Amino acid sequence: MAGPTLQPVGPDIWLAAGPEADVAGFRYPTRMAVIRLDGDGLLIWSPVALSESLREEVDGLGAVRSLVAPNSLHHLFLDDWRRAYPEAKLFAAPGLAARRTALVIDAELGDEPPPEWASSLDQVVMRGNRITTEVVFFHRRSGTVLFTDLIQQFPPGWFRGWRALIARLDLMTEPEPAVPRKFRAAFTDRRAARAALGRILAWPAGKVVMAHGAPVEQDGRAFIARAFRWLTG
Repeated sequence: MAGPTLQPVGPDIWLAAGPEADVAGFRYPTRMAVIRLDGDGLLIWSPVALSESLREEVDGLGAVRSLVAPNSLHHLFLDDWRRAYPEAKLFAAPGLAARRTALVIDAELGDEPPPEWASSLDQVVMRGNRITTEVVFFHRRSGTVLFTDLIQQFPPGWFRGWRALIARLDLMTEPEPAVPRKFRAAFTDRRAARAALGRILAWPAGKVVMAHGAPVEQDGRAFIARAFRWLTG
């Protein structure tokens, strides 16, 4: 019998791995987070493909109130989640509305958390990147920071041939999760990026979760500082 899809990583926060997604010829693993908010309801961060077993587990935790697309690249499975949970509100990072004009977005994410999760999560927008604008979250109760694409790490052997070479040059297969070179070069407004990073480093982060890479289990704030040393040095 298969084990549970949702894996706890701290109080009131669970992770679930989804099927791989093909993006520009590269295979990407997918990961989402389920967060039980203070008071009532669940928040789904970066939803993966919605299987029957995953839906049963999510429903067992509570009612889905909020769906979150944390950047303009993570939108592949939003339609299925909207159909499954029509009462949930969809919150999206800046830029997704222009990319998915037919998608009904209830609210655009900003630098301040909306009332739905203000007591559970903090957030900041990493602006000034040509590839995507990413909203980084901090789950207070578990001390977990959630990055989407700005920090990545793929295990040895994940890519082969010319893809492995490109991944290595892009810092996607470093010994420690890192900001890929393409994202570093895409920051045209580094002043804005440093301001956002300053807020992130003020969070008392213990763990760091990313969509593409194994979670960092301890000393999260020190890890984030190392990952963005190229921006602050």
